[in-house]
Amino acid sequence: MTRRSDRPFAEAERLRRAYGCYAVVTGASDGIGRAIARRLAEAGFGLVLVARRKAVLDALADELEQRGRIRPLVIAADLSVADDVARIDRETQQLDVGLLVEAAGFGTSGPFIAGDLADELNMIDVNCRALAQLTHLFGRRFAARRRGGIVLMSSLVAFQGVPRAANYAATKAFVQSLAEGLGPELKPLGVDVLASAPGPVMSGFGQRAGMSIASGQTPDEVAVGTLKMLGRRTTVRPGFLAKALEAGLMLLPRAARAAMMARVMAGMTQTT
Repeated sequence: MTRRSDRPFAEAERLRRAYGCYAVVTGASDGIGRAIARRLAEAGFGLVLVARRKAVLDALADELEQRGRIRPLVIAADLSVADDVARIDRETQQLDVGLLVEAAGFGTSGPFIAGDLADELNMIDVNCRALAQLTHLFGRRFAARRRGGIVLMSSLVAFQGVPRAANYAATKAFVQSLAEGLGPELKPLGVDVLASAPGPVMSGFGQRAGMSIASGQTPDEVAVGTLKMLGRRTTVRPGFLAKALEAGLMLLPRAARAAMMARVMAGMTQTT
């Protein structure tokens, strides 16, 4: 179960004032996306919850409604399918959406050429293509209303190549670079862009990626640290662990960082 504080969310009033009434959260069925959805509901946002597993999203919608929140709109969508991504835009046209949180994504691990090609290409579709598609669609909407916020989930692995997670790290490098480029483009139009780059997170991500994550940040820690910096920075490393890991890597040359990450990944994955 995700641990979270019961203290009121300190950023609630600022976020509502900056971005309006509704937020779309992808990957809301688990992990960071689920934690961010809960925090945004606490902040008073109407929510659009997006993920593949409709039953899980319905259960979360029930939970939030029972807590006295506005019942979220649930959209079951496979983000590897372009038509499903476009449907998210269509089904939210009547809502005053001002915030997009793109937390959907998955990883793989092990030697790239030993992996399943279909899985690797599907990961590019979800982590990169769908993210770019949603960012383009909602970025235009936010620019037209002259305010909005976009959160893109980057990662500690985005800043160097990572042997045994080469393709996953490459997808996150795309996300990080996109956020860094879009931030200055969209800021004059009233739209804030934030890349959130956490370290290891204790969620369902590791199991799907074939990684053994013995310790890490909680999804709620990442959620709170991310939302706190939206509108204030272009990149955030939420939580103490992410900052500590980055501090240990930032002074190393890029090749040395990749070598260090190779040793880390070797300890987190089975040798193939």
